Amino acid sequence: MTITQEVENSRNGQRESITEPLIRQRKASIHEESPQLEGNGNGGSMFMVFLSTFVAVCGSFDFGSCVGFSAPAQSGITSDLGLSLSEYSVFGSIGNIGAMVGAITSGKVSDYLGRKGAMRMSSIFCVVGWLAVYFAKGSVSLDIGRLCTGYGMGVLSYVVPIFIAEIAPKHLRGGLATLNQLMIVTGVSFTFIIGTLVSWRTLALIGVLPCCVLLVGLLVIPESPRWLAKVGQQKEFELSLRKLRGKDADISQETADIQDYLQTLEHLPKAQILDLFQRRYLVSLIVGVGLMVFQQFGGINGICFYVSHIFEAAGFPSALGTVIYACIQVPITGLGALLMDKAGRRPLLFAHEIFLEAVPTLALTGILTYVGSFSMGMGAVPWVIMSEVFPLNIKGTAGSLVTLVNWFGSWVVSFTFNFLMSWSSYGTFLLYAAVNLSAILFIAKMVPETKGRTLEEIQASMNRS
Repeated sequence: MTITQEVENSRNGQRESITEPLIRQRKASIHEESPQLEGNGNGGSMFMVFLSTFVAVCGSFDFGSCVGFSAPAQSGITSDLGLSLSEYSVFGSIGNIGAMVGAITSGKVSDYLGRKGAMRMSSIFCVVGWLAVYFAKGSVSLDIGRLCTGYGMGVLSYVVPIFIAEIAPKHLRGGLATLNQLMIVTGVSFTFIIGTLVSWRTLALIGVLPCCVLLVGLLVIPESPRWLAKVGQQKEFELSLRKLRGKDADISQETADIQDYLQTLEHLPKAQILDLFQRRYLVSLIVGVGLMVFQQFGGINGICFYVSHIFEAAGFPSALGTVIYACIQVPITGLGALLMDKAGRRPLLFAHEIFLEAVPTLALTGILTYVGSFSMGMGAVPWVIMSEVFPLNIKGTAGSLVTLVNWFGSWVVSFTFNFLMSWSSYGTFLLYAAVNLSAILFIAKMVPETKGRTLEEIQASMNRS
């Protein structure tokens, strides 16, 4: 894929059209000089990559804790504070509103403050939110707290997978990025289970702990080298990359790739929201937004938020069913993380969609199959691909839009689920199945395989100038 640039000829003042495959040329010269893989130079170490990923996904764990909090806390909060069903419904749903605001601002925040700065800010919002819930004496404090944690979730849902994708070597990027989804479902499952053992105030206080780990860990780990290079901090960029790859690793190849790609991006204008619809970015935008639409409108949040009611309707003990639901997500998502860089992104997406065809005709088994296949495929992969397909000059704006679409879809599905079920339970699941059948066609036609490719290669192949 070539990148065409218009430059002024400084000698004769004439405009020339220069077509230069920067990434391809650079890769060719690198392969002639050295057969080493990215991040696997002699003496290279992945310790800091793993540590940085662990710190970042502490934010994902807290994200999951926020999502899962309202279910086990409902009876305790309504009883202790005397809330009506409508007041508690506002408390439960206002987190999505905060998340949508967080999604709108996430790209700008992470571009301006850096990936670490965005995670630090969102952690502070989450801490404030959890403490407001813990000390709440009425609905106002509860809602403010939930709004704050929701905003933190919105930012974290964008910046964590972006940060992981930008620090990881290409042969580990998919698996490490999937840990984002693994820790989200772990946070949800942990909250579901612990919420049956402790009071809602204690559960809120427990939610502060992963935020504290994240805040402390951010003092130790390096900033994203790609972000540092983008903002012109050359010395810090090289130090960060060296710290991530190991003091004895050969980082010349990766450094040159990133710098060549950034030089190409310098010739492109700073992206505004309407710029995303230019032809050069259209494929990336369709893939990123499309996957989030199918992820949410396939019905996952309707199942997640009302799983107890579904089990009751199926004649299965709701408490046992909820615990099984909580537990099955973690090992299945972990399996997806292991397969991400071996099987690839597209096979996991296809596996998810095929299994979901059983949902309309199976009750308990269908729900568990649905949750397991979602956790392995559609739950994790869209976030991985979102972090891979957008070039740095539009990543903030595009990421905000994609994350906003995700949270809006979450709100729509969770809001409409009970209305659809009252209309027809079979019809509801058949509707979700139809959405997932459409997703199979979309994935087959539009979604590229990104396994084993650098971010620069992926973006150069998808975004034409």
